[in-house]
Amino acid sequence: MTSPFRFTSPEPAGRTTGTAAAVHAQLTRDFGIEGALPFVALSAAPDLMAGAWALMRESLLSGHASRTEKELVTYGVSLANRCPFCVGAHTLLLYAGGDRDLAGSLARGERPADPEHARLLAWGQDMRGPWPFAAADAPEFVGSALAFHFINRIVSALIDEEAVSGGADPAELLDSEAGQALVRAVRGRPEPGLSLPLLGTGGPQPPWAAGTPVGAAFGALRAAAHAGAGLLDERDAVFVRESVAAWDGFTPLPLTGELPDRAERPEARLALLAARAPYRITAEDVKAWRVPPFTDHCLVHLVAFGAMLAVERVEAGLTAQREARGGARG
Repeated sequence: MTSPFRFTSPEPAGRTTGTAAAVHAQLTRDFGIEGALPFVALSAAPDLMAGAWALMRESLLSGHASRTEKELVTYGVSLANRCPFCVGAHTLLLYAGGDRDLAGSLARGERPADPEHARLLAWGQDMRGPWPFAAADAPEFVGSALAFHFINRIVSALIDEEAVSGGADPAELLDSEAGQALVRAVRGRPEPGLSLPLLGTGGPQPPWAAGTPVGAAFGALRAAAHAGAGLLDERDAVFVRESVAAWDGFTPLPLTGELPDRAERPEARLALLAARAPYRITAEDVKAWRVPPFTDHCLVHLVAFGAMLAVERVEAGLTAQREARGGARG
């Protein structure tokens, strides 16, 4: 069987131990998918795996805001990031949650008929506008959106999306035993905060979620991802940070855009691509950098560093726009 992973060979969920095994167990129960590929891809770096899971769980799965509305935001994020695997996953999750007509219209490339749904989808695609939700709900909506700005990049960089995307009928998928487990999970509401004991480290919490489980998860994921900066020399780390900071947080990287030379600065090239165009990472890019002593653990951390810089750039842009325009709805 062909591996769905592009450049790493992670352990199957059932063979992991420690933190990775604990994340897989909670993920299967609360997300309804055993061995979810984005988290398997991160399992070589359990701190990153736990942080990404905690951020998604506490924002998208837990809380009181509508799961449908949060799925629309993350669908929009995944469209913006050109992540077909995640677009398909959100379509299936909407279907599992009972939103069959909405999921069907999105799958056909149509905009939601409900104006409120259309606004949420549009905001996910371009988060520079006003927040289409109450400020009190920012931890859930912003957290969900930023979780998938990170996850989209991990998927596009490390998973063969063509090998695992598309084709299956949602009704047939959900009719199976595994599908029914997914339906139960999507329609449930897991208790907030239960992912936090899985986190091995912490970090400063963002103002839009300070004092919440979402804020704790975001701080932990950010701290774990920034550990990947140690894989670059100081010059390249500064270069990548400044390059992403100068980006508008929205415009795709032009095909003609200048990249660091693959032979001379492969780590800078990989980190920058992970931030701006992870789907453009090639086997040649990875091969140029990945020589002993670098491992799967190192590659996952390098990709995560670039992905988190992009997340932080998007976060900076959305908070600045909100302040400039006078706040969120409600």
